[in-house]
Amino acid sequence: EVQLVESGGGLVQPGGSLRLSCAASGFIFSSSVMSWARQAPGKALEWVSGIYSDGVAYYADSMKGRFTISRDNAKNTVYLQMNSLKPEDTAVYYCATKGIRGQGTQVTVSS
Repeated sequence: EVQLVESGGGLVQPGGSLRLSCAASGFIFSSSVMSWARQAPGKALEWVSGIYSDGVAYYADSMKGRFTISRDNAKNTVYLQMNSLKPEDTAVYYCATKGIRGQGTQVTVSS
């Protein structure tokens, strides 16, 4: 059974940083594409970033230069480093793979 457990969310001031983690189990992590998506209140789910098994990463345009996705195949964990956070980054952030997503972690950017 695929399990994805996100952590690392919280309240941060504009311009601040957070690092999200997603611990994965139940599948061959090292060969799997991993993604992050987010959903702001009242809005549709939005793709944020993805990373292939070889470490090649892709980002939504609004996140380029601010967010960095990475993975540790030895720990079955994918990360999302978020810098220069803006109030519009406020959302529940989900880790996803193979059409499955975790329970999410709340990120709130507010002064």
